[in-house]
Amino acid sequence: MKKKLLFVLVAIVATFGTATAQQKSTLSARIYGYNKEMVYFDCMQTPLIAQEFHTNPGELHVYTFDCDNLVCISINGRTNVILQPGDSLHVEMNYEDRNVKVEFSGSERAVNNNRLMKSIGNIKRSMRYKDNLLGCVALDIKPQERIADSRTLLEKANTIIGRSKASDEAKNYVAAMIDYDVYMSFIEYPVMYASVRGLAIEEQEIGDYWSIMDGYVTRSDAESLSCPEYASLLMRYCFYMNNKTAMEIGAEYSMPMVMEDMYKEIAAFYDGEQRDFLLYILLRNFIMNGQEIERADVLYKDYVEKYNISAFNKSILDMLLQ
Repeated sequence: MKKKLLFVLVAIVATFGTATAQQKSTLSARIYGYNKEMVYFDCMQTPLIAQEFHTNPGELHVYTFDCDNLVCISINGRTNVILQPGDSLHVEMNYEDRNVKVEFSGSERAVNNNRLMKSIGNIKRSMRYKDNLLGCVALDIKPQERIADSRTLLEKANTIIGRSKASDEAKNYVAAMIDYDVYMSFIEYPVMYASVRGLAIEEQEIGDYWSIMDGYVTRSDAESLSCPEYASLLMRYCFYMNNKTAMEIGAEYSMPMVMEDMYKEIAAFYDGEQRDFLLYILLRNFIMNGQEIERADVLYKDYVEKYNISAFNKSILDMLLQ
């Protein structure tokens, strides 16, 4: 169902316009050792950018598309690459058991941007830093250890980002992804560990849980506010801070679990581009899930009337609701 929807959207991309001029970008790949029937290119920012190919080892898969901002494209749902308007990037991929070896060539900016992404991945592998928090619980990685590792990851990543020849836009996007890894671990992992392992947060030796995010400044640059992972962090940060405020005044708090309640809480907590981005992501994900889409209609109207800033966000939602 998802792929059929993507093809419909791609077919009408020629009718979609933005306020700034678009440029053509090209992603090509040769893939070896991949044993599934289809190769998929899926953009994280918009369903309008997507392509699929029949798997043929060593065949050159080429996809040219229009964009006006940085995009992150997932190859086979596993390997992410960054392209900016006008970029040309070629990816050589070799699947070996559970590992994928990746090499880049193409325009200088595209290569530098993706080498930065690869460097961050190398750091995480060298640290054995797992992306899946539930997997960390299954391995009984203690919250104190996870938080310490996250601080180390942040320090190392910031050093590499500072030295990188990548564009400022790519650095912003990568930094937002690192923030997701690090600060979601701060907020979510102690709660998850307590729920699954039965060790109360107060007994986890992590210090004051309600001070762990002190000093954090949320990101508002355009690239961070196009990163789906960062949207997840901003949403969770909203609920964490509202819970903290409720505790300080002795009030009860329940984290919202349904779309309508999430929408209301996010709309009240954030403003400007951050609010627009998060409400758009919330509505887009709910609509693309394909169930009870009519529930999104009322919120969509409210979003357009009160909070929408980005014409791009509105256009995507309009297409998905057709």
